[in-house]
Parts: sequence; C-alpha cells; structure tokens
Amino acid sequence: MSISSPLKTLKSALLIATVLLFPLFFLPITQEFFYTNKLYLLSATGLLLILCSTIELLISRTLVWKKSWFDSAWFLLSGTVALSVLISSPNKIQAITNPNFGLLMVVSLAIIVYYLVRDTNQAAIKLALNLGTLLAALTAIAFYFQPLKNLSLATSWQFLKNPSFSTFGQPLGAVLYFGFFAVYGLAQFYLSVNRRHKNFVLPLLVAVVNGLAFGLLAYQLTKPGALLLPPFNISWYAAVEILKNPLTALFGVGADNFASLFTRVKDLAYNQSSLWQIASFNLSRSALLQIVSEAGIFALAAFILLVTEIGKRLSQAEPPVKLEAVYLLLAMALFPTSLPLWFLLIVVVADISRLEKEPKSTPMTFSLAGLFPVWIGLVAAGSIAVMGFGYLIGRSYLAEVKFKQALDSATQNNLQGLYQFQQQAIALDPYQEKYRINFSQTNLLVANNIASKAQPAAGTGGTAKTPPQELTTQDKQTISQAIQTAISEAKAAKDLNPQKSSNWENLALIYRNVLNAVQGADVWTIASYQRAIALDPTNPTLMLNLGGVYYGLSSYDDATRLFEQAVTNKPDWANAHYNLAWANYQKGNYQQAAAEMQNVISLIDPKTNQQDYDKAKKDLEEFKKKLPAEAQSTPTPAPSQTNKQLSLPTPVPTTSEPKIQLPKEASPEAK
Repeated sequence: MSISSPLKTLKSALLIATVLLFPLFFLPITQEFFYTNKLYLLSATGLLLILCSTIELLISRTLVWKKSWFDSAWFLLSGTVALSVLISSPNKIQAITNPNFGLLMVVSLAIIVYYLVRDTNQAAIKLALNLGTLLAALTAIAFYFQPLKNLSLATSWQFLKNPSFSTFGQPLGAVLYFGFFAVYGLAQFYLSVNRRHKNFVLPLLVAVVNGLAFGLLAYQLTKPGALLLPPFNISWYAAVEILKNPLTALFGVGADNFASLFTRVKDLAYNQSSLWQIASFNLSRSALLQIVSEAGIFALAAFILLVTEIGKRLSQAEPPVKLEAVYLLLAMALFPTSLPLWFLLIVVVADISRLEKEPKSTPMTFSLAGLFPVWIGLVAAGSIAVMGFGYLIGRSYLAEVKFKQALDSATQNNLQGLYQFQQQAIALDPYQEKYRINFSQTNLLVANNIASKAQPAAGTGGTAKTPPQELTTQDKQTISQAIQTAISEAKAAKDLNPQKSSNWENLALIYRNVLNAVQGADVWTIASYQRAIALDPTNPTLMLNLGGVYYGLSSYDDATRLFEQAVTNKPDWANAHYNLAWANYQKGNYQQAAAEMQNVISLIDPKTNQQDYDKAKKDLEEFKKKLPAEAQSTPTPAPSQTNKQLSLPTPVPTTSEPKIQLPKEASPEAK
C-alpha cells in the first residue's frame, strides 16, 4: 500500500474533526474563550493539511492539481486581504490574528475549503457537520434554562449561568449560525425525501433543534441592551470615506483598523443616540461594508466574483440549497462580519460543490522525478512554511494564554502574578495593543500602591494610629521605574496604531495620573488628548477630559473652551454643563455659571437621580448669591463632588517632593 492512502485518510480525518469541533470548540484559557480558540483550531488544521500534502510530495515526487470553480475567487480574496494588511494596516500582526476579518482567518478557511471540496469522503464530512451543530444547538437550549444558576462557580466560569450562553460566546454569532443550520437541515431533509433516501431523520432533527436554539437566543437579543450594533449610516459613511483617497479606495484602511475609520466619520447625531458612550466600534454593521472599508474595492471585487460563481451554480441547485445561500448572503449584508459567518460560507461552497451536476474536472498530474531542484524546493517551501507559521501562531496563542493568566491574577488580587504574566504575554507577542495598554495601567497601579504608603489612611486624617510611612530610596526608584514603564508601554500601544484615538487617550490617561509627580507631564497630557480629539473630533468625553486637565491646572479659559465644545457636541449631557458652569464660576462669570447650572437642573430627572438634582440646585443657589456683587467677589474653590453623574476635575495636588525628571523619550511624540 502506498503512503498516499494513509495520508489521504489523515487529511479526511482532519477535515471531519474540524467541521465537527468548530461549533463546539472553546477553551477558558484565553481572554476570549470562543472565537479566539476557533480561529486557532482552523489555523492548526490548515497547517496540518499542508504538512500532509508536503509529505505526499516528498514521497511520491508527484504534484497533483485538481481545478475547482471557487479557486480563483477565494484565493484572489486572500491575496487582496494580504495586500491590504501589507499596505494599509498600521498594526500588521494584530491585523493578521483578528478573528473576525483577519488574514489568518481568511487564509485558513481558504486552505480548508480547498481540501474540503476535493475530499472523497463527503458523506462522513456532512455527518460530522450535522452532529457538531446539533450538539452545539442542544447545548444552547440546555443552558437557556440555566441549569447551573444555583451552583457556586468560580468568577471565570460565571458565564455558564447566562441564559444566552452558547459555544459561540457572542449571541448574535450563535443566532446566525443556528438559523443557517435550521435552513440547512431543512434543505438536507428535503433532498433526502425528494430522492427517497432513508437517512432523513438526522437532517430533520438538525432543522428542528437548530430552529429552537435560534428562536430562544433570538428572543434573548430582543431584550434592552442585549444587542449593540454600529449604526448603518455611519458604517456606510465609513465605506464611502475610503473612496476619497486612491490608496484606501484600492486597499481600504487595513484589517483590524475599522475603529479608527469609525471615529473619523461619525457625526453629531451619533451623540444623541443611546450608543454615544461607545466611542468606536471595531466592526462595521455589515460584513460587506467591512470588506470594502478595511480591504478596499479589490477585496470587494474578489468577494463579488465568489458570490457570482455561487450564483451561477445555484441555478442548477435544488430550491432549499438556494435558500441556504440566500440566507447567508443576507446575513453578511445585514450583520457584522464574524468567524461563524465566514465558516458558513465554506459550508455553502462545499455544499454547492457536492451537489453540482457538471462533470468534475480531471486532476492534472505533474511528475517531478526528473526535476530535482523543483521537487526539493517545493518540499522545502512547504516544510518551512508549516514550521515557521506554526511557531509564530503557537507563540501568539501562548501569549493569549499568559494574558488570561494575568487577568485571573488580577481577580485574585495577585499583583505579582498580574505583572509577571503580562510581561510574558508581551515578550511572546509584543504587537497586541491590549497587552501594552493593560501593562501600562498595571505599572501605574504599582506606582500608586507604593506611593500610597506615604499617605494617611482614608478617614484617619493622618493620626498617630495610622501614620504615613516615609518612602525609602528603593521605593522612590521603584515608583520612578514603574511610571517610566507605564508611559513607555502606553506609547508602544500608540505606536502600534497611531490612527486609533483610544490609544492616544490611554497615553493621556497615564500622563494625567502622574501630573503631580513627573516634570512636563501636564504638557504631555494636553498634547496626547489633542491628538485623540483630532482622531475623534465629535467625542464629547475627550473634550470633557481635556477640559478637566486645564481646570485642574487652573487654566480656566482653556477649560471653558473645551467644556463649551463638549456641550456643543452633546447638548443634553448634564455633566458637560456642570463642568462648564464651574469653569465660568472660577473665572468670575457668575451669570453664565448660573445659566449653565440651570441647564444642569433641567437635564436631570429627580425621580432617578435625586442626589445630583439636589446638588445642582444647591450649587445654583450659591451661584445666585454672587450675582448682586460680581465686581467685589473673588472665585472660591469648588466643593468636592461625590455624585453619580456630576463630577468636577480635581486640582493638581502640590507636593514638596521634587518632580521626577524623565528622559525626552517619555514625551508623546518621541520615538
């Protein structure tokens, strides 16, 4: 028996295992349990399939190629996404590993579908697909009734008590997946009955169970706040925006970069919606708009070519099979891109390939026995690709595991574990922005914890019972090092993608927290907030925060200007009016201060927020006392605030300690 037979069996077993496990597979060892692990499952399958083919080529010295109708379109789509990542994506590594529309996902699915439609064991693959989705749907139905709600579970396992739990994690992805297989099961049942096959029970069971899971989870999504989607109009604006520049028109803004595009195009009307506190979305409302926004018109053309090829073959297919394809295309047009949707696309391609009536193409065989350089070169290329990408993908996954261990340490109040695991995650994959951002905040926490030793305990007033400790030289060095690391990590996140307003905002937050300790931090804070606002020009929260920095520095003219911009962008935001009122009060503009405080009162519902309402009324009465004697009055400090919605920035505290002098590299623009 030739070696090719066991290898073909192994490839078939890999495909069967993958389609069976994909809807079920998740592991609680990464920060995101579901899509992350499904992505790495697909990528591992793709690498193992290539390894099998490389071994086949090594032994047989024969290259076999069997043409299929989808090849050109799918590999063209992979190529255009790769070009988009290479040319447009600021953070190319993060763009590769994005599970919803990243290069690793697209290429892994391209490899799998290439082998899937050529596999001769189609009956077993279809059986595994049905069983996998059936078990996933049964799991979702079981957990809808919360069988574990009365059990005591660890914090990291509390998600099992959620009635929306499924093996997909995100309810919308699960709803779309189960809805597809309800249609898929009906299609298979129809074909079985129509062709008088006896194996119609499983397809019918798949249709019924998936339909029930679809209904239960869809009902959960109808509850307020259960489903947050970016508005269609802003997603459309984002797709149109890329057409204004030739480079972005062709290649988009790059995978994993939709958030930066969203903040640039969102309008003031967005601030009047219930979503206004969500500064940006990482995904477009439509998978089709996501393709054109992030990968450009080349990728959209490749996708349209694939859809066109599907449409040509649907004319020969049975009506239920047509319904499958129509369902999926509507889902991709109406809902955000996701890994389950792209997996369903390869299911449709495989289903159509299995049912198409046109004669199959004859495999082309090329003997490389007499072409040693070509043969050994292809074997070497395949081996290097598998080992190289396997190593890189393995490091990326291990980094996710370490990051999850860091988060677990945080829930256990284990600061040392939090710090060390974050360091390890960054060492394994230094290109993930979330690792850098979290590590910057951890270092800030370390500095604050040590510095707090020199402060009296809250409520004690520094009495003899709880005297503050004097910081040692080692403590001061540790604080200085932690602050420098916090700044450098925040800058690293910003440098990975300087187009994201949130990365600049995090850097500004780090600077802001060390205003009283670091020389020049005030200038750096202001500069970072200004860059964040330039990238997100309609965000009232950024304007309020920058105004708060000016307020804390007693620069009331600048604070007033920023608070006025926040009010303009969000006229119904009570806290923006509140801050503007106090800024005017500090300037001695008591008439304007009283008018703004009156606006605050009109915007607060006393039935739901009596504390803030009473506070605003009390402040207004204080302001009114100043109105008759404005010329003789001098501004007084604002009282401290402890309200739920209304808050004022606190002045920058003075310190007798000399401020830390950091190198120029700590400034926001230094490289």
